[in-house]
Amino acid sequence: MTHQGEVLLAVNGLKTYFHTDDGVVKSVDGVTFHIKKGETLAVVGESGSGKSVTSLSIMRLIPMPPGEIAGGEILFNSNGTEKDLTKVSEAEMRAIRGNDISMIFQEPMTSLNPVYTVGDQIAEAVMLHQGKNAKEAMQVAIKMLEFVGIPSPEKRAHEYPHQMSGGMRQRVMIAMALSCNPALLIADEPTTALDVTIQAQILDLMRKLQEEIGMSILFITHNLGVVAEMANRVVVMYGGRVVEEGDVVEIFKAPRHPYTMGLLNSIPRPLTEAELANKKSMRLEAIPGNVPNPLNLPPGCAFEPRCKFALPACRESVPPLEDTGDGHMARCIRWREFEAVQGGHAALVTQEVRL
Repeated sequence: MTHQGEVLLAVNGLKTYFHTDDGVVKSVDGVTFHIKKGETLAVVGESGSGKSVTSLSIMRLIPMPPGEIAGGEILFNSNGTEKDLTKVSEAEMRAIRGNDISMIFQEPMTSLNPVYTVGDQIAEAVMLHQGKNAKEAMQVAIKMLEFVGIPSPEKRAHEYPHQMSGGMRQRVMIAMALSCNPALLIADEPTTALDVTIQAQILDLMRKLQEEIGMSILFITHNLGVVAEMANRVVVMYGGRVVEEGDVVEIFKAPRHPYTMGLLNSIPRPLTEAELANKKSMRLEAIPGNVPNPLNLPPGCAFEPRCKFALPACRESVPPLEDTGDGHMARCIRWREFEAVQGGHAALVTQEVRL
Protein backbone atom coordinates (compact mmCIF):
# COMPACT_ATOMS: atom_id res chain seq x y z
CA MET A 1 0.00 0.00 0.00
CA THR A 2 1.52 3.33 -1.08
CA HIS A 3 0.19 6.56 0.44
CA GLN A 4 -0.06 9.57 -1.84
CA GLY A 5 0.72 13.22 -1.13
CA GLU A 6 2.73 14.37 1.82
CA VAL A 7 3.51 10.96 3.36
CA LEU A 8 7.17 10.64 4.37
CA LEU A 9 7.19 7.13 5.84
CA ALA A 10 4.71 4.29 5.36
CA VAL A 11 5.05 1.10 7.39
CA ASN A 12 2.87 -1.64 5.90
CA GLY A 13 2.31 -5.03 7.51
CA LEU A 14 5.68 -5.01 9.29
CA LYS A 15 6.63 -8.27 11.01
CA THR A 16 9.77 -8.50 13.14
CA TYR A 17 10.43 -11.86 14.78
CA PHE A 18 13.13 -13.14 17.13
CA HIS A 19 14.15 -16.80 17.05
CA THR A 20 14.94 -18.12 20.52
CA ASP A 21 15.57 -21.55 22.04
CA ASP A 22 12.02 -21.48 23.42
CA GLY A 23 10.36 -20.51 20.14
CA VAL A 24 9.63 -17.55 17.87
CA VAL A 25 8.86 -14.21 19.53
CA LYS A 26 6.60 -12.12 17.28
CA SER A 27 7.60 -8.73 18.70
CA VAL A 28 6.00 -6.85 15.81
CA ASP A 29 3.21 -8.69 14.02
CA GLY A 30 1.66 -6.90 11.06
CA VAL A 31 2.06 -3.25 12.11
CA THR A 32 0.83 -0.59 9.68
CA PHE A 33 0.98 3.21 10.01
CA HIS A 34 2.27 6.25 8.15
CA ILE A 35 3.87 9.60 9.00
CA LYS A 36 3.24 12.73 6.99
CA LYS A 37 5.85 15.39 6.32
CA GLY A 38 6.14 17.84 9.21
CA GLU A 39 3.84 15.97 11.61
CA THR A 40 4.45 14.20 14.91
CA LEU A 41 3.14 10.66 15.26
CA ALA A 42 3.20 9.14 18.75
CA VAL A 43 3.41 5.40 19.33
CA VAL A 44 2.25 4.42 22.82
CA GLY A 45 1.90 1.22 24.82
CA GLU A 46 3.29 -0.66 27.80
CA SER A 47 6.77 -2.13 27.84
CA GLY A 48 6.80 -5.19 25.63
CA SER A 49 4.15 -3.92 23.21
CA GLY A 50 6.61 -3.64 20.30
CA LYS A 51 7.21 0.12 20.17
CA SER A 52 11.01 0.14 20.31
CA VAL A 53 11.35 -2.92 18.06
CA THR A 54 9.26 -1.09 15.46
CA SER A 55 11.61 1.91 15.57
CA LEU A 56 14.72 -0.28 15.42
CA SER A 57 13.21 -2.11 12.43
CA ILE A 58 12.78 1.21 10.62
CA MET A 59 16.44 1.99 11.29
CA ARG A 60 17.47 -1.57 10.34
CA LEU A 61 19.21 -1.98 13.70
CA ILE A 62 17.62 -5.33 14.60
CA PRO A 63 20.37 -7.87 15.42
CA MET A 64 20.20 -10.58 12.76
CA PRO A 65 20.28 -13.31 14.06
CA PRO A 66 18.35 -13.84 16.28
CA GLY A 67 16.02 -11.19 14.84
CA GLU A 68 14.63 -10.86 11.33
CA ILE A 69 12.22 -8.64 9.46
CA ALA A 70 9.94 -11.48 8.41
CA GLY A 71 7.46 -9.51 6.32
CA GLY A 72 6.00 -6.18 5.31
CA GLU A 73 7.57 -3.05 3.88
CA ILE A 74 8.95 0.25 5.14
CA LEU A 75 8.51 2.85 2.41
CA PHE A 76 10.59 6.00 2.88
CA ASN A 77 10.18 8.99 0.58
CA SER A 78 13.79 10.17 0.26
CA ASN A 79 14.19 13.29 -1.88
CA GLY A 80 11.21 12.38 -4.04
CA THR A 81 12.28 8.75 -4.47
CA GLU A 82 10.41 6.07 -2.55
CA LYS A 83 12.57 3.28 -1.17
CA ASP A 84 11.64 0.13 0.72
CA LEU A 85 14.07 0.15 3.63
CA THR A 86 13.66 -3.60 4.10
CA LYS A 87 15.20 -4.16 0.67
CA VAL A 88 17.98 -1.56 0.35
CA SER A 89 21.59 -2.66 0.79
CA GLU A 90 23.45 -2.10 4.05
CA ALA A 91 25.60 0.55 2.32
CA GLU A 92 22.46 2.46 1.25
CA MET A 93 21.03 2.10 4.74
CA ARG A 94 24.18 3.55 6.30
CA ALA A 95 23.80 6.58 4.03
CA ILE A 96 20.17 7.02 5.19
CA ARG A 97 20.72 6.24 8.88
CA GLY A 98 21.86 9.36 10.73
CA ASN A 99 21.39 11.53 7.65
CA ASP A 100 17.79 11.26 6.37
CA ILE A 101 16.51 9.40 9.43
CA SER A 102 18.00 10.06 12.88
CA MET A 103 17.20 8.55 16.25
CA ILE A 104 17.36 9.71 19.86
CA PHE A 105 17.73 6.72 22.13
CA GLN A 106 16.13 6.25 25.54
CA GLU A 107 19.26 6.51 27.69
CA PRO A 108 21.89 9.02 26.49
CA MET A 109 24.63 7.74 28.79
CA THR A 110 24.63 4.35 27.05
CA SER A 111 24.33 5.93 23.59
CA LEU A 112 27.26 8.36 23.87
CA ASN A 113 30.82 7.04 23.72
CA PRO A 114 32.51 7.82 27.06
CA VAL A 115 36.04 8.08 25.59
CA TYR A 116 35.28 10.79 23.00
CA THR A 117 34.25 14.38 23.55
CA VAL A 118 30.69 15.27 22.65
CA GLY A 119 31.94 17.65 19.95
CA ASP A 120 33.93 14.88 18.28
CA GLN A 121 30.92 12.57 18.34
CA ILE A 122 28.67 15.12 16.66
CA ALA A 123 31.41 16.09 14.17
CA GLU A 124 31.91 12.45 13.18
CA ALA A 125 28.34 12.20 11.87
CA VAL A 126 28.73 15.49 9.99
CA MET A 127 31.99 14.37 8.32
CA LEU A 128 30.49 11.00 7.39
CA HIS A 129 27.26 12.28 5.84
CA GLN A 130 27.98 15.88 4.84
CA GLY A 131 31.51 15.49 3.49
CA LYS A 132 32.99 18.27 5.63
CA ASN A 133 36.56 18.27 6.97
CA ALA A 134 37.32 18.00 10.68
CA LYS A 135 37.50 21.75 11.31
CA GLU A 136 34.25 22.48 9.46
CA ALA A 137 32.49 19.58 11.20
CA MET A 138 33.55 20.83 14.62
CA GLN A 139 32.12 24.25 13.80
CA VAL A 140 28.83 22.56 12.90
CA ALA A 141 28.97 20.63 16.18
CA ILE A 142 29.45 23.83 18.19
CA LYS A 143 26.62 25.49 16.27
CA MET A 144 24.32 22.54 16.99
CA LEU A 145 25.15 22.59 20.71
CA GLU A 146 24.23 26.27 20.75
CA PHE A 147 21.10 25.46 18.73
CA VAL A 148 19.82 23.06 21.39
CA GLY A 149 20.41 25.56 24.16
CA ILE A 150 23.66 24.36 25.72
CA PRO A 151 25.54 27.33 27.27
CA SER A 152 29.21 27.95 26.37
CA PRO A 153 29.03 25.54 23.40
CA GLU A 154 32.71 26.08 22.45
CA LYS A 155 33.75 24.84 25.90
CA ARG A 156 31.15 22.09 26.16
CA ALA A 157 32.14 20.64 22.78
CA HIS A 158 35.45 19.56 24.31
CA GLU A 159 33.89 17.90 27.35
CA TYR A 160 33.10 14.21 27.83
CA PRO A 161 29.59 12.79 28.47
CA HIS A 162 30.30 12.07 32.17
CA GLN A 163 30.99 15.77 32.74
CA MET A 164 27.39 16.66 31.83
CA SER A 165 24.03 16.24 33.54
CA GLY A 166 21.33 13.94 32.19
CA GLY A 167 19.48 16.85 30.62
CA MET A 168 22.66 18.13 28.96
CA ARG A 169 23.47 14.68 27.59
CA GLN A 170 19.98 14.40 26.14
CA ARG A 171 20.45 17.79 24.46
CA VAL A 172 23.74 16.49 23.02
CA MET A 173 21.87 13.47 21.62
CA ILE A 174 19.32 15.80 20.02
CA ALA A 175 22.13 17.97 18.59
CA MET A 176 23.78 14.86 17.13
CA ALA A 177 20.49 13.61 15.68
CA LEU A 178 19.73 16.97 14.05
CA SER A 179 23.25 17.76 12.84
CA CYS A 180 22.51 16.50 9.32
CA ASN A 181 19.01 18.03 9.06
CA PRO A 182 17.08 14.72 8.92
CA ALA A 183 13.66 14.46 7.33
CA LEU A 184 12.54 12.08 10.10
CA LEU A 185 13.53 12.05 13.77
CA ILE A 186 12.72 8.93 15.79
CA ALA A 187 12.61 9.72 19.53
CA ASP A 188 12.48 6.53 21.61
CA GLU A 189 11.22 7.65 25.04
CA PRO A 190 13.78 10.48 25.10
CA THR A 191 12.59 11.96 28.40
CA THR A 192 12.02 8.80 30.48
CA ALA A 193 15.20 9.13 32.57
CA LEU A 194 14.76 12.88 33.18
CA ASP A 195 12.96 14.75 35.94
CA VAL A 196 9.76 16.60 35.05
CA THR A 197 11.40 20.03 34.77
CA ILE A 198 14.07 18.85 32.34
CA GLN A 199 11.46 16.74 30.54
CA ALA A 200 9.37 19.85 29.86
CA GLN A 201 12.44 21.70 28.57
CA ILE A 202 13.34 18.86 26.20
CA LEU A 203 9.77 18.63 24.85
CA ASP A 204 9.66 22.42 24.31
CA LEU A 205 13.02 22.20 22.54
CA MET A 206 11.83 19.42 20.22
CA ARG A 207 8.69 21.36 19.27
CA LYS A 208 10.72 24.49 18.59
CA LEU A 209 13.26 22.63 16.46
CA GLN A 210 10.52 20.88 14.51
CA GLU A 211 8.97 24.23 13.64
CA GLU A 212 12.32 25.62 12.51
CA ILE A 213 13.55 22.59 10.55
CA GLY A 214 10.20 21.18 9.38
CA MET A 215 11.10 17.56 10.14
CA SER A 216 8.69 14.75 10.99
CA ILE A 217 8.89 13.09 14.41
CA LEU A 218 8.07 9.52 15.41
CA PHE A 219 7.70 9.87 19.18
CA ILE A 220 7.71 6.62 21.16
CA THR A 221 6.43 6.82 24.71
CA HIS A 222 4.24 5.21 27.36
CA ASN A 223 3.17 8.62 28.70
CA LEU A 224 -0.15 9.81 27.29
CA GLY A 225 0.40 13.22 28.87
CA VAL A 226 3.41 13.67 26.60
CA VAL A 227 1.31 12.50 23.64
CA ALA A 228 -1.29 15.20 24.28
CA GLU A 229 1.47 17.79 24.35
CA MET A 230 3.54 16.65 21.38
CA ALA A 231 1.62 14.65 18.78
CA ASN A 232 -0.80 15.23 15.92
CA ARG A 233 -1.79 11.56 15.64
CA VAL A 234 -1.30 8.54 17.87
CA VAL A 235 -0.84 4.81 17.33
CA VAL A 236 -1.63 2.56 20.31
CA MET A 237 0.20 -0.78 20.32
CA TYR A 238 -0.42 -3.92 22.35
CA GLY A 239 1.04 -7.40 21.95
CA GLY A 240 3.01 -6.41 18.84
CA ARG A 241 -0.04 -5.09 16.98
CA VAL A 242 -1.74 -1.72 16.44
CA VAL A 243 -4.99 -1.72 18.44
CA GLU A 244 -6.04 1.88 17.81
CA GLU A 245 -4.94 4.79 15.64
CA GLY A 246 -6.26 8.26 15.04
CA ASP A 247 -6.10 11.98 15.65
CA VAL A 248 -4.89 12.76 19.18
CA VAL A 249 -7.93 14.87 20.08
CA GLU A 250 -10.32 12.21 18.77
CA ILE A 251 -8.51 9.39 20.61
CA PHE A 252 -8.63 11.31 23.90
CA LYS A 253 -12.24 12.33 23.35
CA ALA A 254 -13.66 9.05 22.03
CA PRO A 255 -11.38 6.02 22.44
CA ARG A 256 -12.63 2.90 20.70
CA HIS A 257 -10.47 0.19 22.28
CA PRO A 258 -10.59 -0.97 25.94
CA TYR A 259 -6.80 -0.84 26.22
CA THR A 260 -6.73 2.84 25.19
CA MET A 261 -9.53 3.49 27.67
CA GLY A 262 -7.48 1.84 30.40
CA LEU A 263 -4.48 4.01 29.59
CA LEU A 264 -6.61 7.16 29.63
CA ASN A 265 -8.35 6.22 32.89
CA SER A 266 -4.96 5.87 34.57
CA ILE A 267 -4.13 9.56 33.94
CA PRO A 268 -4.82 11.97 36.83
CA ARG A 269 -7.37 14.66 35.95
CA PRO A 270 -8.65 17.78 37.75
CA LEU A 271 -11.84 17.21 39.74
CA THR A 272 -15.01 18.98 38.61
CA GLU A 273 -16.63 21.67 40.77
CA ALA A 274 -19.35 19.18 41.77
CA GLU A 275 -16.78 16.60 42.80
CA LEU A 276 -14.90 19.18 44.83
CA ALA A 277 -18.11 20.36 46.50
CA ASN A 278 -18.85 16.76 47.54
CA LYS A 279 -15.25 16.36 48.69
CA LYS A 280 -14.94 13.47 46.33
CA SER A 281 -11.53 12.03 45.54
CA MET A 282 -10.63 10.24 42.33
CA ARG A 283 -9.04 6.82 42.40
CA LEU A 284 -7.01 6.09 39.30
CA GLU A 285 -7.89 2.89 37.48
CA ALA A 286 -5.26 0.24 36.91
CA ILE A 287 -5.39 -2.19 34.01
CA PRO A 288 -5.57 -5.65 35.63
CA GLY A 289 -3.10 -8.39 34.79
CA ASN A 290 0.13 -8.19 32.83
CA VAL A 291 1.28 -7.95 29.23
CA PRO A 292 1.07 -11.51 27.81
CA ASN A 293 4.16 -13.62 27.20
CA PRO A 294 5.09 -12.97 23.53
CA LEU A 295 5.93 -16.68 23.22
CA ASN A 296 2.40 -17.59 24.25
CA LEU A 297 -0.03 -14.97 23.02
CA PRO A 298 -3.77 -15.69 23.34
CA PRO A 299 -5.31 -17.17 20.17
CA GLY A 300 -7.72 -14.27 19.73
CA CYS A 301 -7.41 -10.67 20.90
CA ALA A 302 -4.16 -10.28 22.84
CA PHE A 303 -5.89 -7.96 25.32
CA GLU A 304 -8.78 -10.38 25.99
CA PRO A 305 -7.41 -11.85 29.29
CA ARG A 306 -7.26 -8.32 30.80
CA CYS A 307 -10.40 -6.87 29.22
CA LYS A 308 -13.57 -6.37 31.29
CA PHE A 309 -15.59 -6.05 28.09
CA ALA A 310 -14.42 -9.33 26.51
CA LEU A 311 -16.86 -11.69 24.78
CA PRO A 312 -16.38 -15.38 23.96
CA ALA A 313 -15.82 -14.34 20.32
CA CYS A 314 -12.76 -12.33 21.41
CA ARG A 315 -10.96 -15.58 22.20
CA GLU A 316 -11.61 -17.14 18.80
CA SER A 317 -9.73 -14.92 16.32
CA VAL A 318 -7.71 -11.71 16.12
CA PRO A 319 -10.12 -8.81 15.44
CA PRO A 320 -9.40 -6.79 12.28
CA LEU A 321 -8.23 -3.18 12.48
CA GLU A 322 -11.41 -1.38 11.36
CA ASP A 323 -12.00 2.21 10.29
CA THR A 324 -14.54 3.62 12.77
CA GLY A 325 -14.84 6.88 10.86
CA ASP A 326 -12.59 9.79 9.80
CA GLY A 327 -9.50 7.60 9.80
CA HIS A 328 -9.99 6.51 13.42
CA MET A 329 -8.97 2.83 13.49
CA ALA A 330 -9.74 0.28 16.22
CA ARG A 331 -9.05 -3.45 16.64
CA CYS A 332 -12.09 -4.40 18.74
CA ILE A 333 -15.32 -6.21 17.84
CA ARG A 334 -17.24 -4.00 20.30
CA TRP A 335 -16.05 -0.57 19.16
CA ARG A 336 -19.57 0.43 18.03
CA GLU A 337 -20.78 0.12 21.62
CA PHE A 338 -18.32 2.63 23.08
CA GLU A 339 -19.10 6.30 23.50
CA ALA A 340 -17.08 9.22 24.86
CA VAL A 341 -17.75 10.78 28.23
CA GLN A 342 -16.70 14.29 29.25
CA GLY A 343 -13.10 14.45 30.40
CA GLY A 344 -11.80 11.80 28.03
CA HIS A 345 -12.94 8.84 30.17
CA ALA A 346 -14.69 6.11 28.22
CA ALA A 347 -17.70 3.99 29.16
CA LEU A 348 -19.58 1.11 27.59
CA VAL A 349 -23.18 1.74 26.63
CA THR A 350 -24.08 -1.87 27.37
CA GLN A 351 -23.60 -3.50 30.77
CA GLU A 352 -19.95 -3.60 31.87
CA VAL A 353 -19.63 -7.28 32.61
CA ARG A 354 -17.16 -9.88 31.49
CA LEU A 355 -19.04 -12.76 29.84
